[in-house]
Amino acid sequence: MRHLVLLALLTACSPAEPPAEPAAPGPQAQPAAPEAPAPAAKADAGEGARVQEEGRVAPRMQKAEAEEKARSSGILGAKEDAGDGIGGLIGTRGTALGSGGLGTRGVGLGGGGIATSYGMGRGASGYGKGGGSFGSAAPRVAERYTDYGINRVTLTADDRLSTFSIDVDTASYAIARSHLQRGQLPPTAAVRVEEMVNAQTYTYPPPDGEAPFAVSMEVAPDPWHDGHHILRVGVQAAQPEIDRLPVHLTFLVDTSGSMRASNKLPLARRALKELVANLDDEDRVAIATYAGSTGIALNPTRVGDGRQAIVAALDGLEHGGGTNMGSGMQLAYDMALATYEPGTENRVIVLSDGDANIGRTSHEQILKSLAGYAKKGITLSTIGFGNGNYNDTMMEQLANKGDGNYYYIDSFAEARKVFGEKLTATVQTVARDVKIQVDMDPGSVISYRLIGYENRDIADADFRNDAVDAGEIGSGHTVTALYDLVLRDDPAEDLSTVRIRSKAPGPDAPSVERATRLPSLAVRTSFATATPDFRVAIGTAAFAEKLRGSPWADELPWSEIADTVRSAGRSGDAELVGLVETAGRLRAGDLAVR
Repeated sequence: MRHLVLLALLTACSPAEPPAEPAAPGPQAQPAAPEAPAPAAKADAGEGARVQEEGRVAPRMQKAEAEEKARSSGILGAKEDAGDGIGGLIGTRGTALGSGGLGTRGVGLGGGGIATSYGMGRGASGYGKGGGSFGSAAPRVAERYTDYGINRVTLTADDRLSTFSIDVDTASYAIARSHLQRGQLPPTAAVRVEEMVNAQTYTYPPPDGEAPFAVSMEVAPDPWHDGHHILRVGVQAAQPEIDRLPVHLTFLVDTSGSMRASNKLPLARRALKELVANLDDEDRVAIATYAGSTGIALNPTRVGDGRQAIVAALDGLEHGGGTNMGSGMQLAYDMALATYEPGTENRVIVLSDGDANIGRTSHEQILKSLAGYAKKGITLSTIGFGNGNYNDTMMEQLANKGDGNYYYIDSFAEARKVFGEKLTATVQTVARDVKIQVDMDPGSVISYRLIGYENRDIADADFRNDAVDAGEIGSGHTVTALYDLVLRDDPAEDLSTVRIRSKAPGPDAPSVERATRLPSLAVRTSFATATPDFRVAIGTAAFAEKLRGSPWADELPWSEIADTVRSAGRSGDAELVGLVETAGRLRAGDLAVR
């Protein structure tokens, strides 16, 4: 009876308006003088004009915030990041324990179900699959992800600057694909929009001269939301035609008992063999392992002289024991430091499911003990494997703090992509500590929302603070960022200016800043005239927004998202279209159960 009363209260308290909408990406840019100081936000034309502008944006903001509050607190249930909270009476969509009197379609177990971290049951009310009173218990899964929230709309009159660290990681797309191909919707916190978007292939103009990258921009109307436009900022890293410099790679392989599954250590061995097959003779490889203890499987070896020895060392890796990641990291860095050579890429590559249960177990503890290696020129990349106990938070943050990149390998085809097709971008850095600051002209832009990059936010005041760490970009990498914009009817000359600040690879390099202007005349008149790459980026962003439960995408039909990608007419997007359609079927089935 109490549940019926609460349901009546919930119905009475529900917002009358539907949740707000999602976003997608977006005309070409012209260079501007570098180092130009960001202008201060100018006062609005008056209180009346300001109220009118806010009126065009506020309803969408209010809907999104109301939806977020409904998911996060009150009688709809508490949304906890650490996986140790108790869901509310109506259940939870967050990362809390999946209890809850009636459950929802979140990643927690359904009504009455109790499981820590991310139980993968669908939690469809009391009769659902998530271990409810009348449902069958779903397997308890301790995958660990962090929910970084969803960016809110910002009025340009209040803050015209959007500042964030570059991100070339693609792990989130592979993780989502892995879940969908197993017939499961991925945990919402596993979906990072920027990684989903950056996992797709785009063709941007290359940089001129010796610049490490070029910036191009495109703006077109939002295909789903009247009165909104999407800005796409595309960054293309240089890809020198000369042979790349030698790399010194230290593989740190997790050989603990948790790595026994076929999609873990066996796949990691196969992936590393693919990498070795694509390395040059002058490259060097070393292999360290960690389980309950650490060990050296291969001392630094020149690839040209030792391919067979490297492969033999990989074949000899066996699983067993606990997971002392902290000691393993220390050993790998010590090995990399002992053979450090200026002018080459010196990198530690961790291959693991991210589990750590001996010694220092959090990425904060591990990174605290290893602080300073990136500043010395030794970078850290992480390659994730497996599911069930996978610790995405650990692997992503290690790569972020280690000045490297983060990939997730769910198949040998993905291993070939990372260690074959994209090998140079994977192991060769062209710029580090790359920060982006987009300056929206208040005379053209009323409001904006950065779609994704929630955990890459940098304070505007720290854009030129070179002590603040940021992301790295490899040879030939592309990076895409998307903004949802509300534009003025009569815009000023420029829409925005993009400033990128970065350092050359290696230790102690000075920062260089470059700027690119986007004139308002470059805005396209219709979505149909946008480039195929633009349309695919928008479709991918909408897909990611739907998967992560963004209130900005709740009402978007899965079929229209798939059609947006399909209609771009690019070859190679069949997998993406298929994943969108699979997600739609899974969500439809989930709702049918409820």
